[in-house]
Amino acid sequence: MKIAENLTAIQSRVAEVARAAGRNPAEVKLLAVSKTFPAESVAEAYAVGQRCFGENRVQELEAKAPILPREIEWHQIGHLQANKVRGALKFASWIHAVDSLSLLQRIERLANEMNAHPKLLLEVNISGEGSKFGLRPEEVAPLLEWLPEDAPAPIVGLMTMAPFDVPETTLHEVFGGLRALRDRLQQETGHPLPELSMGMSGDFEVAIQEGATIVRVGSAIFGHREYT
Repeated sequence: MKIAENLTAIQSRVAEVARAAGRNPAEVKLLAVSKTFPAESVAEAYAVGQRCFGENRVQELEAKAPILPREIEWHQIGHLQANKVRGALKFASWIHAVDSLSLLQRIERLANEMNAHPKLLLEVNISGEGSKFGLRPEEVAPLLEWLPEDAPAPIVGLMTMAPFDVPETTLHEVFGGLRALRDRLQQETGHPLPELSMGMSGDFEVAIQEGATIVRVGSAIFGHREYT
């Protein structure tokens, strides 16, 4: 039961870091990122109480969700292609990586058609890396302003990815930058953005210190990934 042991350790660490930062551990959702791992691994984590899982590829989500417990809260966290939106809406309660107005419009149109109501997060490229997807900070407000009040899929927050192998000070700058952007957008647009999805296996502790409400942890729970 290595997955169970890892999960317990991560849950304890999330709570510990949250308390040390003066936060309620219940404010931080642990998202177990199960990409590339089989449904059996998800079931093992589910058996010891984990209920929120994240997938990068819609094809994996479509393969796993139907054969696993319906109580699972699925998050589509990877870059979402327009032609995969329908599949994501069929199973995902959350979509983390909305990175363009055209994608947002397609999600809203299909969500209305399918009577789906996922929560959406806008992906922001805070670090400015050319290799990363995401909106530039100045591109976020127009998407919030476009969204109709009665949109079937509400925007509830922001998401980002930090650079790999950088000093902790840089992580604080990136995660703190997303929080500051969120705070400014809420003030300027009046749109509530309670959720911040940031932090992964190697940097979730800093993300919690900077206000993350969702941390996306995969390899620290499931082990080393074998990509094909």
